[in-house]
Amino acid sequence: MGSKSSGLWIIKGSEQSLHCNLRCCNLRSAFFGERNGICIPSVPVTRIGFLRKAIECKESRIGKQPIQVPSNVTITLEGQDLKVKGPLGELSRSYPREVKLERDGDGIIRVRKALETRRANQMHGLFRTLTDNMVMGVSKGFEKRLQLVGVGYRANVEGKDLVLILGFSHPVRMAIPATLKVKVEENTRIVVSGFDKCSIGEFAASIRRWRPPEPYKGKGVRYANEIIKLKEGKAGKKK
Repeated sequence: MGSKSSGLWIIKGSEQSLHCNLRCCNLRSAFFGERNGICIPSVPVTRIGFLRKAIECKESRIGKQPIQVPSNVTITLEGQDLKVKGPLGELSRSYPREVKLERDGDGIIRVRKALETRRANQMHGLFRTLTDNMVMGVSKGFEKRLQLVGVGYRANVEGKDLVLILGFSHPVRMAIPATLKVKVEENTRIVVSGFDKCSIGEFAASIRRWRPPEPYKGKGVRYANEIIKLKEGKAGKKK
């Protein structure tokens, strides 16, 4: 059928001859415990290269929206630093190198990406929202409302302190930041207002942290219109 000459197998046929370069290797059979001569074809393998595609980041739907600046707000832009001054106060912020600010002549600010990276795409929408909160804060302001739920829970303002009665053996006194205003309505409703939205959220969260709503009766300090999912208590023993 065929002959072997110097590692070259020649298969003779009636019409054509096929030459295959094969290299032999000895493998031990796991079942018979002996070496079997198996011929494996030696095929040249080309080097495989991987092409690295450039990251294509879509523009943020929030980030590409322009920011309208009211007439009573003054904006100072110096490189990556922004200062906003209005009737309620003054705020400033430094921006990372991934984003840049552009100011139009008709009182519009645009936040654009300075780099085409994934982080720049994330920073784009974030800093556009922070910039809009600065402009809205110094012109109109923000407020956060909380509500006390529970028997005997109440709050009042004494000087520059907020005093909370939340079922502890002592009242809780919290110093009100200078940039915020706090008022209490009907002894159980707290209103935190100011021009810095971040400071308002942090102070409101610190109030709620003293007595978060418990999951069975919902007693505690909650945000206004916050939905508390109550758990079902233990059922009594059936007779």
